[in-house]
Amino acid sequence: MNYAGIIITLAWRNLWRNHRRTLIMVAAISVGAWAMIFMTSLMRGMVNDMLRDGIRVLPGHVQVHHAAYRDDPSVNNLLAMTAGEVSAAMTAAGIERFTARVRVPAIISSERESRGITFVGVDPRQEALLDAIGSAIVEGEALSGPDDKGVIIGQKLADKLDTRVGKRVVVMSQDPDNEVADRGFRVVGLYAANLAVQEETYAFAGREIVQAMLRIGDGVSEVAVSGDDYRDVSQLLAQVSALMDEQDEVLPWQELDAYLGTMLGVMDGFVLIWVIVIFLALSFGLVNTLVMAVFERVREIGLMLALGMRPSSILAQIIVESILLLVIGLSVGNALAFASIVPLQDGIDISIVAEGMEMFGASSVLYPELQMNDVVLANIVVLLLGFLASLSPAWRASRYEPVEAITKV
Repeated sequence: MNYAGIIITLAWRNLWRNHRRTLIMVAAISVGAWAMIFMTSLMRGMVNDMLRDGIRVLPGHVQVHHAAYRDDPSVNNLLAMTAGEVSAAMTAAGIERFTARVRVPAIISSERESRGITFVGVDPRQEALLDAIGSAIVEGEALSGPDDKGVIIGQKLADKLDTRVGKRVVVMSQDPDNEVADRGFRVVGLYAANLAVQEETYAFAGREIVQAMLRIGDGVSEVAVSGDDYRDVSQLLAQVSALMDEQDEVLPWQELDAYLGTMLGVMDGFVLIWVIVIFLALSFGLVNTLVMAVFERVREIGLMLALGMRPSSILAQIIVESILLLVIGLSVGNALAFASIVPLQDGIDISIVAEGMEMFGASSVLYPELQMNDVVLANIVVLLLGFLASLSPAWRASRYEPVEAITKV
């Protein structure tokens, strides 16, 4: 048997000299590893859900507006390019997932109530309209095209207005001359959103109808473009910037919604901090286990040193014991995490706290997301910190004087 094999064999046998202590420590590490991965998957699921819903509300990974639009989202701040020009440029560049829309503040009125909304004129052929806001038609039908004369509103907005599918509503806004622009629409559909606040905020109509109502020709106020990865949009941003007029503002979703952009960075940092905090609690038990193991074998260690075993071998033996203990605990913890998370990936109903979750932009159903990079990070950090924690008792064991250790009672 080679040197490494001898060290591992000795470490493994010494580990199980005190079965009860070892099993208690394995159980503690397993529960800690499970907690790390399970809680991380819950937080990752909540944050990613918030990000996806937020991007859908924008929607898109990159958006183009007039430079003054974000400060004054009025019809006066239209893009330099028309809807037709935008479509031609995007198609020529090979960009498929884009949409040009009119988006203005407005007031919607029914027979009984009025509410302030964001009125959006869309071309359903360019975008999956209700996927864009994370919602679905629950009553009535979707818009058929950019010349559809109907309007789609959220369930919550319909309740506020005391109206329903088939009823008429009036939408009022301003045209470029600051004159009142209004039009009657028939409600053709109601949608349900992941976040109830979206249902009260957005109303959708055909883009051509909204353009005619506002008297802006083929003008649009917003272009949204989606890519494959919402985390990395730099290439898409550069491509869209090259296509649009220089006076317009092209921004990634992280800048359009600073809160969501910050959440992405915070979540990645949270995972590392959470793993370290959990391990710090475990490290006391780990160090105590190793110290007791060394204390019980002082005379034995002295004898091995007297027979010629090098101090470095004693050091390696204690460190290997620590690593084996961590590997066993992490293996059990990983298995527990997978076993508890996978059955929950269809969603956890947290509607009992839906209102509180909505304040943070999260929906009433939580979908845990088990990402392998989080699992790998947790395991690597625990093994690394465990190695560092084992250095002290291992170093102490390797520094014993053979005669003193043998004669120690």
